[in-house]
Amino acid sequence: MNTVNDRARDIGPFVPAADDDMLICRCEEITKGEIRKAVHEGMWTMTEIRRYLRTGMGLCQGQTCSRLVKGIVARELGISPAELEPATSRVPMRPIEMHIFANEKKEGETDE
Repeated sequence: MNTVNDRARDIGPFVPAADDDMLICRCEEITKGEIRKAVHEGMWTMTEIRRYLRTGMGLCQGQTCSRLVKGIVARELGISPAELEPATSRVPMRPIEMHIFANEKKEGETDE
């Protein structure tokens, strides 16, 4: 049975660590302690962690932090990182100002 889906398993209480203030997700400013605490609150998959804390949802879309987050979650669960399914990756996006869309030409339109 996959241990990530075995929600009846006790992983023990959250015990603060000296390096819990280490910044893991720079885009969303999420610390190692916040990730560890989320696991002990029941967020056992990468998708749950991502939705709960927004890790990997900043400008880099997890390119910087996803491996670190996965390692932290796996360590707290006492499993191999390979047992965790990755969260869905998306292409990095940048905000676009509305005036850029307003200046787009319609198909077949020319400059006159």
